[in-house]
Amino acid sequence: MQLRKLGDLEVSALGLGCMGLSFGYGPALDRRDSIKLIRTAVERGFTFFDTAEVYGPYTNEELIGEALEPFKGQVAIATKFGADIGPGKTPLDMNSRPEHIKEVAEASLKRLKVDAIDLFYQHRVDLRVPIEDVAGAVKDLIQQGKVKHFGLSEAGAATIRRAHAVQPLAAVQSEYSLWHREPERDVLPTLEELGIGFVAFGPLGQGFLTGTIDVLTPLAPGDFRSMLPRFSAEARLANRALVEVLAKLAVRLTVTPGQLALAWLLARRPWIVPIPGTRNVEHLAENARAAAVALTRADLDAVDAAAGTVAIQGARLPELFESLSGR
Repeated sequence: MQLRKLGDLEVSALGLGCMGLSFGYGPALDRRDSIKLIRTAVERGFTFFDTAEVYGPYTNEELIGEALEPFKGQVAIATKFGADIGPGKTPLDMNSRPEHIKEVAEASLKRLKVDAIDLFYQHRVDLRVPIEDVAGAVKDLIQQGKVKHFGLSEAGAATIRRAHAVQPLAAVQSEYSLWHREPERDVLPTLEELGIGFVAFGPLGQGFLTGTIDVLTPLAPGDFRSMLPRFSAEARLANRALVEVLAKLAVRLTVTPGQLALAWLLARRPWIVPIPGTRNVEHLAENARAAAVALTRADLDAVDAAAGTVAIQGARLPELFESLSGR
């Protein structure tokens, strides 16, 4: 697989989002199957793996640490800080106090079985802690050799600039796909100006853009998509129109709709790295092949024109969670 740069961090053109192996999509996948999938990803050229302390919590980092231990020095692991985890806490509770960031780093190093965290993101902006203090804490960790690169997740352009002025950012991670293009407005131009890479999570619309989900597709108990307005029955029915126009283009290009969605992202900028997740080895292979799909300018124009005919229905997140995004 070709390589790309996130700032100074070189990674595979596609990364693997690992959250869904143990969190967010119903019961966790069997541990042995998860390890097999992660190691198969390495064999297929993936060198970039995304996790977070809150996934589980903690169990996803432990899984990644075990699965990738034989590949130290060959792969890059991104993890995140900023959640306030504990009894009585909710996903809306943030904690990016500098002392807490350093505690999280020490714990993540142990779970990941590494000497340094390749990319350490703030998971969501904490409005109670100045971003300069957050960046300063990560700068200290970099100087101590415990972290290699700094990142932000779901941050707005002004926050990115302020953080970057204290400690240069390697990457910003946000949701970006053919059904969520908000980063194009302010974030991507800012990153291009500053030389920061972009990591696209949800590049397949949480699976919807693959064409395998319709209004009748059941979601497992505990699957976070059941709380997303975009996955309501009414929205799924309306949003199938986007999948249908992608499918027509995909047939002409002899690729799957999912591969087309990933190839479209890869063609947007040479410093964009999508991180699709999967629990299925066959889907992993399908995603990997998307990195070799070369879209022409005419192909990209056709995708944009087709997608522009469909008005996506439903918010991407519940209103409470949207308040954490884009600060």
